[in-house]
Amino acid sequence: RFWSMTAHFAEELPPMRVYFEEVISDRFVLIKGFQLIRDELMLAFNSPQSTAPNSLNVSDVLECAADLALPSVLSTCGYTVCGDRICQSNALRIYNTAVAGRFASFTEAGDPKPELFFATGGGTDSGPTLAHVTVAHSIDPAIRDQLYSRNPHSFVLVNIDICTHCGHTDMVPGEVRAFAGKDYTNCGVVYGLAQESVFRDPRPTCGAIVGMLTKFNLKNGVHVRLRQDLGEDNYNFLTSTEVLADDGSPINFLIAAAIISIQGMRNTLEALGPGGELDERGVGHMTAQVQLNNGDNNECLLYCARGTAFNGVIKTQGLGTDASRYSGVMLLNPDGKKHIQLLYDGMGPEEHPIQTRTYAVKSSGLFPDID
Repeated sequence: RFWSMTAHFAEELPPMRVYFEEVISDRFVLIKGFQLIRDELMLAFNSPQSTAPNSLNVSDVLECAADLALPSVLSTCGYTVCGDRICQSNALRIYNTAVAGRFASFTEAGDPKPELFFATGGGTDSGPTLAHVTVAHSIDPAIRDQLYSRNPHSFVLVNIDICTHCGHTDMVPGEVRAFAGKDYTNCGVVYGLAQESVFRDPRPTCGAIVGMLTKFNLKNGVHVRLRQDLGEDNYNFLTSTEVLADDGSPINFLIAAAIISIQGMRNTLEALGPGGELDERGVGHMTAQVQLNNGDNNECLLYCARGTAFNGVIKTQGLGTDASRYSGVMLLNPDGKKHIQLLYDGMGPEEHPIQTRTYAVKSSGLFPDID
C-alpha cells in the first residue's frame, strides 16, 4: 500500500506540509495495525527486576512492558543535516516535534531521542556508518529475539531522513549583487545565498557545497566527500554550465544540494539492504530533502526522493542524480514571493517512476520470514 501513495517531489514548500503529507503519512502506512514500540519503558520485558531505574517501583515499571504477543513494530529515527547554525532553525524544530516525536525512540523521561548527524555540507559522512549506527542503537540481540519470537509479523522499522541545505535569497528589483563571480542583478531569486539575519550580509549557503563548486580544494576532506557524492560528471557540468530556472534564477547550487542528498539516501539504503544491516524482519524507510534557508521562520523544504529496503527489494522514487537533466520553473506564492519547482527530465512533481531492484537478504538465523 505504501508505494500506491502519491508523492509530490521537488517543490519548495513549508516544512509542515512536506513532513505531514510525505514523510509522516508514509510511515503511518507502514505501521498501520501494529503496536508501535518506541518508549524505553515499553522494553521493560527485557530487564530483570533488579535493573529497574533507581527510586522506581519495580512492579509498576514492569507493567509498562509492551505485549509482544501483539504484532509490533520497534521504531527508530535518524536525521542528517549540515552543522551550519542557519540550519538549526524552524525546519529542524518542526522535524524534532512532528517526525522524531512520532517515530524516534523515547527516553524513560518521555523525550524523543533521534539519531542526529551533523555532517558538514549535509548528506552523509558515510552511508554504511550511518546505517550501522542507527540500526545497532535501535535493537539489542535479546530484544530482537523476543520481538521476533512472540509474533511472526513483528518487525523493526528504521527511519532515516537525509538533508542538505541551500540558501534562498529574494532579489530586490534593480539591486546590484554579485555572487560566485557572477552578476545576479536582474535575477528573481539566487539559490546558494542566504541572509542569516536582517543585520547581516547574505553569505554562501551551503558554504561547503558552494566552496566545493567554486574553489575546490583537494586538501579539504569535506570538498572531497561532497564531490564524490555529487559525481565527477555532475561536478564538471555544474562548474562549466550555468543552469537557470525559467525566470533566469541560477540553480546550480540547489541542483548540487539535491543530488548530494539523494546520493546519501541511496548509499544508506545500499547499506541497510544489500549491506546486511537489516535482516528479513527489518524495514528501512528513507527520504532525501533540501532545506532552503532564507533567514526567517518561513524557510522551506524540497522533498527530493524516498526509498525503502525490505525483504530483498530496494525501491526508490523521485529526482535523479544526473545534473544535466535538471531544470526549474519558478512559481508564485499568494504573497507574491517566488519558489521553485525542480524538474527532472521535464517530469512533473507527481510523475516520477518507481525504481526497483533486488538483493540477497541477510537472515537473522532465528525464525522464518514474514508471510
